[in-house]
Amino acid sequence: MSLMRSAATVSALTLLSRISGLARDIIIARAFGASAMTDAFWVAFRIPNLLRRLFAEGAFSQAFIPILGEVKETHADTAAVRQTIDRVASALFIALSLITVLGIVGAPLVVLAIASGMSSEARADEFSAAVWMTRVMFPYIVCMSLVAFASGVLNTWRKFAIPAFTPVLLNLSMIAASLLLSNHLAQPIYALAIGVMIGGVAQLSIQWLALSRLGLRPRLGGNVAQTYKDPIVRRVMRQMVPATLGVSVAQISILINTNIATWLTPGSVTWLSFADRLMEFPTALIGVALGTVLLPSLSKAHASQSSDEYSRLLDWGLRLVLLLGLPAALAMILLADAMVATLFQYGAFSANDVYQTQTAVMAYAVGLIGLLMIKILAPGFYAKQDIKTPVKIAIVVLILTQLFNLALVPVFAHAGLALAIALGATLNAGALYVGLRRRGVYQAQPGWLRFFGRQAVALIAMGAFISLVGSGVDWTGQGMGSWMRVLWLGATLGGGLATYVFTLWLLGVRPSDFQRKRSTQTENSGEKST
Repeated sequence: MSLMRSAATVSALTLLSRISGLARDIIIARAFGASAMTDAFWVAFRIPNLLRRLFAEGAFSQAFIPILGEVKETHADTAAVRQTIDRVASALFIALSLITVLGIVGAPLVVLAIASGMSSEARADEFSAAVWMTRVMFPYIVCMSLVAFASGVLNTWRKFAIPAFTPVLLNLSMIAASLLLSNHLAQPIYALAIGVMIGGVAQLSIQWLALSRLGLRPRLGGNVAQTYKDPIVRRVMRQMVPATLGVSVAQISILINTNIATWLTPGSVTWLSFADRLMEFPTALIGVALGTVLLPSLSKAHASQSSDEYSRLLDWGLRLVLLLGLPAALAMILLADAMVATLFQYGAFSANDVYQTQTAVMAYAVGLIGLLMIKILAPGFYAKQDIKTPVKIAIVVLILTQLFNLALVPVFAHAGLALAIALGATLNAGALYVGLRRRGVYQAQPGWLRFFGRQAVALIAMGAFISLVGSGVDWTGQGMGSWMRVLWLGATLGGGLATYVFTLWLLGVRPSDFQRKRSTQTENSGEKST
């Protein structure tokens, strides 16, 4: 199967996830608006969500997938692979269970650390709600750590569909809880926290079933001492230490920004959360999809010592990021008000909320290409089991991002926080690129200058179309009904993208230019194809 087809599969299922997530946020915006209680929920949800990214999906995936791929490639004995899977899963489960217990007990301190702006007596109810929801949702990281483990195994076995689909279950459970439970609780916002836990259990169940069908479902427990003495487990743990530091840098930046936002106008956390939801569409559909299919392929190229294949894989990913990411960034800048108004301006979500969210979307869009390139460039280091270099870069970027905050927040308020992240991501991507080039890991393939020229012309044509069709439309006014906004936005966005694609086609760019066959190896033989 081609890498493009694998990426398209992941992207399509991720699109379904993001659409359901968008529907979730639309319902939340309509029911609760941007208030102190919605800020409390997003603060509480961010804590286990950040820990999930920190310990499970982020650091764990970066450390585990290359090592599991190496074990799979070098050990013909399936018993050795099964033992690795069992012991790594057990070690992860034990560690995250202990962290969960500590988090539940220390929830007030955790909320205070991430949202000190809620600590005043005037915001006591908001703080209390955040603590309650934090305790309810903390076990979510245990579910998601095992989901991340299952995803790593499935992706290594080239089973990308189920891991890409499972986030839909979280969104559906939150939607159901919001619609069915909120009217039965003294504090309606608590329904969302309950929905998160239901979604975590549902995601774990479907992934565990997929592992069972492959005969790879891990057996949790066993001898704890033996588990942590296992050389493969210790290798994963050693790799996770710098990986955790690397991921934690980005998460620390988010925590700092959330804390700062709680000191700004009430609603700031919610505006940033909704803007981040829009940013997740291109980052997930492009960056996450490409990064997901590239990491196992890069790990395999490294294990087989094929440096040329390694470089060509990175080049392929970078070209696709620019081909798909630049029009997405342009559309988000030119149509930020249209997107936010069309998606969220219902019920309690006001025109002012649209404007405040719009500014954050535009600020985030400045760094979209940087965010996407990190998803391609960082695996270039991870696949070689070099996690220290991205960590060093991330630490420097964290410091620079906080300096950006000092300069930008007094001027742009919550949008300054988004812009600081965007600038930091751009610097991060640039440093990763320079690092790969200097080490000779990545060599640019021919044709980049012509590629840039064609894309520049297509982007100019797209921008002209969007500006012509979308200018002068009062997206937040009462004169335009909901369905009219949807239709007008769809026509403007669809027409702009069609103009971009058609211009590229006129200039000679074809889908076949980006088709790429990956090296495959059957499970039971050494037969290879390219």
